[in-house]
Amino acid sequence: MKKALIKWNEISLVKRILIGLLLGIILALLVPNGASWISIFGNLFVGALKAIAPMLVFILVIHAISGHKKGNKTNMKTILALYAIGTFLAGLVGVLASFLFPVSLTLSSEASDLTPPSGIIEVLENILFNIVDNPVNALMNANYIGILTWAILFGIALRGAAESTKKMIENFSSAISTVVKWVINLAPLGIMGLVFEAIVTSGLSSLAGYGKLLLVLLGSMFFVALVINPIIVYVNIRKNPYPLVLTCLRESGITAFFTRSSAANIPVNMRLCEKLNLDKNTYSISIPLGGNINMGGAAVTISVLTLAAVHTLGIQVDIFTAVILIVLSAISAAGASGVAGGSLLLIPLACSLFGISNDVAMQVVAIGFIIGVLQDSCETALNSSTDVLFTATAEFAQKRKSVGEDSKQVETI
Repeated sequence: MKKALIKWNEISLVKRILIGLLLGIILALLVPNGASWISIFGNLFVGALKAIAPMLVFILVIHAISGHKKGNKTNMKTILALYAIGTFLAGLVGVLASFLFPVSLTLSSEASDLTPPSGIIEVLENILFNIVDNPVNALMNANYIGILTWAILFGIALRGAAESTKKMIENFSSAISTVVKWVINLAPLGIMGLVFEAIVTSGLSSLAGYGKLLLVLLGSMFFVALVINPIIVYVNIRKNPYPLVLTCLRESGITAFFTRSSAANIPVNMRLCEKLNLDKNTYSISIPLGGNINMGGAAVTISVLTLAAVHTLGIQVDIFTAVILIVLSAISAAGASGVAGGSLLLIPLACSLFGISNDVAMQVVAIGFIIGVLQDSCETALNSSTDVLFTATAEFAQKRKSVGEDSKQVETI
């Protein structure tokens, strides 16, 4: 048994996840009603990731800030710029795709008993209140904006602490990273359970009536992942971007697709950054921050579903209004994590730009929940994998710049 476990762990994690995926599909087809306990593995895996992620972020950020030395660059400005550019361009892709392939909806779905934000001010207000949330409450409720804020403040306050204190924080950081590795090693079982549950409970038949809408949505997300993001990466590192892009999609996107939770994928992204030999002082901050504000997939969802409602009602859209929608979808997407219901509940906010009533907008939200089994999975995969992609891009670009400056100095000498 021990030898079998050792050999199993020697197989790459991605291959083990694919094995779990195939097992989940096979079990769902063979015993859809007789083995419901299989889905427990998926729920336990996602639960473990969500449980460990807040503490992981809190401890790693405190460790990174408290141990930071003057003169060490963290590339955070570049990463924030990439997050903003990527989200804006994703919104642009969603708008262009909606004009090229207009979709009309049958607005007969029952609207959910959910309350969308009344305006962009409420979205920003939610973010500000999350920032000043009680630190214990922030940890308990996985409020990552609050966790980041308090971790940064504690980290700054501990920069002048004794070395023994900093060593203790470092030991806690190493311990929690080890626990995360143990949890991630359970990914194959977790993915098996998640795939089983998705096929048995939802299936794909319910999505047939929304085929064109899904094609526009998912096509836009794939275009961002495989065309827009590689262009952004190439402009910064001036090398073939696809090895890095495909690595992030394979090792971060796959787990994010099945967990459908950016928070649950934070430990996975941290591990991938470590595997890519990135600066821990940078990624310990950029990854949880990206999980809150780097929302390219959400920008696509907001823009495409809003314009689907617009086309359904026969509303004419001028270029100026389209540009406002792109900016609004990008800003709203960055605040999506602070609103119950995520990106879908920000659709009424975007619909109000065109004078669409809240009743109609909430019917569009209801359709969003119906197709969420694919839409939300792909959105999360794009959002989460891009966090690692842009973090790595900023660091590789800085290294390329440093090598170029060194070469110039040698030539001058």
